[in-house]
Amino acid sequence: MSSFVLDHYLWFQALHIISLIAWMAGMLYLPRLFVYHASAAKGSDLSETLKIMERRLLRYIMNPAMGATFLFGLLLIMANPGVMTGSGWMHVKLLLVLTLSGIHGFFAMYRKKFERDENQRSATFFRVWNEVPTVLMIAIVILAVVKPF
Repeated sequence: MSSFVLDHYLWFQALHIISLIAWMAGMLYLPRLFVYHASAAKGSDLSETLKIMERRLLRYIMNPAMGATFLFGLLLIMANPGVMTGSGWMHVKLLLVLTLSGIHGFFAMYRKKFERDENQRSATFFRVWNEVPTVLMIAIVILAVVKPF
């Protein structure tokens, strides 16, 4: 398995980046849908349309993309296990990725609340949360590329 991973390292790296882009697209778009949904009247055509959009985005794009990001990231670590020793940047990056995963779960929880017409949060609440994945993404990319420590 190890030689297979090493032989295909660049492919796994490319697939990791592609998966991350797809995941981040959803992480940036879903809370924006929540902003509109929080302002929509419960039971309205807009609310019902947003429920479908939110469910499909999470189920068919975000969840598979997050899984693929983890899979290809783990394969990259398997190919270069030394990155885990003496690389403080990698530990911080992984902590931020786990934080991003927790936010993904947080968004999934709110999608279910919207589905049941139980959301009590304002559009402003979701506007703020729309920015959090962006900040995490910037930090993760800087850590992965610059490797500052």
